[in-house]
This record gives sequence, C-alpha cells and structure tokens, in this order.
Amino acid sequence: MPEQGPEVADAQREHWRRTYAEHPGMYGEAPSAAAVHAAAVFCVAGAGDVLELGAGHGRDALYFAGCGFTVRATDFSPAGLGQLVAHAAELGLGSSVSVLVHDVRRPLPLPDGSVDAVFAHMLMCMALSTPEIRQLADEVRRVLRPGGTFVYTVRHTGDAHYGAGTAHGDDIFEHGGFAVHFFDRALVDALAEGWELREVHAFEEGDLPRRLWRITQTLPGGAAPDAGGE
Repeated sequence: MPEQGPEVADAQREHWRRTYAEHPGMYGEAPSAAAVHAAAVFCVAGAGDVLELGAGHGRDALYFAGCGFTVRATDFSPAGLGQLVAHAAELGLGSSVSVLVHDVRRPLPLPDGSVDAVFAHMLMCMALSTPEIRQLADEVRRVLRPGGTFVYTVRHTGDAHYGAGTAHGDDIFEHGGFAVHFFDRALVDALAEGWELREVHAFEEGDLPRRLWRITQTLPGGAAPDAGGE
C-alpha cells in the first residue's frame, strides 16, 4: 500500500479552500448534531470558551456563540472563515467569535491551559497521518485547562467508504476528491491515554450515510461532565 505523504494533505487543503469558495455555506446554517451535544456537555462542565478546530463556514461555531460561549474558530480556509465572520456580524454575534487561519499540522498558536473546551467535527479524520493526529491531540491537551473537555467526531473503519477509492496508506482513502483517515478503536484509545474517556458514541450522518464516532474525553483536574448519550 502506498505511503501517505505531505503532498496528500497539501492537495486536500487546496481542495477544501476551493470547495468553500465555490460553495458558500455548503453545510447549511443548522448546527451539526455533534455540536448540539457538545454544547450541552460544555455547559454541564461550566465551560466559558470553546476552541473549534476545522470550523469551516461556521455553522457550529455560530451555534456555540448563540449558546453564550466565547468561540475561537480555526480553519485552513480563509474563504470559509470569511463566511463565518460575515454571518456572525449579521446575527449580532461578532463580539463572541474570533477566527484564525491555521493548519492543524502545526502547533496551535495559543498559550498552555488557555481554553475550557475544544470541539472538532470530522477534522481529526482528514488527510492527516497518525503521527500528525497524535501531535494534534497533544496540542489540544496542552491548550486545555485542567478538567477541560474535548469532543471530536471521526469517520471509522466501519464506514462504507473505508477501503474504497484511492488508497494513500495509513488508513487514508480518497473518494470523490475528499481524503479521509478512517479511525479504528485502537487509535481512539491511544488518543485518550492520560485523559478520562467519557464516551465513544456511534452515529450516522448524511446520505451515504457516513458512519462516525463521537468521542468525549476530559483532562484530569476538574469535575467530569456527564457525556449523556442518544
């Protein structure tokens, strides 16, 4: 099987930039089910601010802001984040949302222990190598305050597209122009080492449907939220 290299991630970065530019608001205005769940978990945990990784055009970031959180939204697409800023202004949420163009293959430009909660919907399962995913999880751990909560979703190896399309190695398969790193349970457990793993919830999304896991984990040092369930 071919080895996945940085050129795959670079090509995907350009693909997503072009996609957001050509299809404004491509995911609609309604928040994802994962974001609705995460907001409830963050509220129970007493979080005041949320860092969203891979915010895209901002449907979930705007939902968090509407729930009363201060939101820092990152994405590597300036086009997507531009749409987010414009929509936040229209909704009167501009003061609650800040954006940052950022490639998650690089360290997060935030101080240690500076955020209460982190959310990432299908960002962790983009065209990132396993070492890059582990590095990103370490960065999330670094910027979270003690007791902080991390909620993320990933497509997993039970998904219908796993093994389909172009194989790039490291469980990354490209189908329809989008490359996905499909997670197995061993990777989820590895990323939870040193955390309290509160929940691994299986759900489906979209027309295929895509099969995902929603993972909730907390850092030691604070009251653990109830992950709930669906």
